[in-house]
Amino acid sequence: FYVATDGSYRLSDGTGGLGVVIETRSGDRVARLAVPDTAPDNNVAEYRALHLGLDVLAARAPADARVGVLVDHDDLAANANRALLATRGGCHSTRSLSIPERSRHHWRGIRARLRGFGECRVARIRSAENPAHPLANTPAQYHHVNEEPPRCVLPTPSGRDEIPPPSRADRPASD
Repeated sequence: FYVATDGSYRLSDGTGGLGVVIETRSGDRVARLAVPDTAPDNNVAEYRALHLGLDVLAARAPADARVGVLVDHDDLAANANRALLATRGGCHSTRSLSIPERSRHHWRGIRARLRGFGECRVARIRSAENPAHPLANTPAQYHHVNEEPPRCVLPTPSGRDEIPPPSRADRPASD
């Protein structure tokens, strides 16, 4: 599975949104969400979006799912990968995690969800390449995606025993 998330925040009025796109490796859509949100800052919006995306994926994917996560926030991607390395391989980074104070509760949920999947990798992509970006930045325009029926789609087996790289970034929201 691939999950792309984005959180947006507008300093001018404090509004924004959370965007989530979940697909199977073969490109079958599992879920899309465009949720208005009033986060206190962009960091919180990004962490909330990832927490939401992982919660939705966990409800619709098998526990042993292999997951590629796409985010456009450097620190969030780095923190998630460090947490995965520490959990899976016993590797402890010499650099401590830097979690924004207002995102600590979401971070706990993110870590729990990441640990719950069979395998997981997180990649940082540019905002322009993030398929969740338009959903987060204009949630009112994409509100119809929230009405799509829930889907539990299993990816077709690839026949290869490897974690696919998170490379779905060039797929637009298709709306």
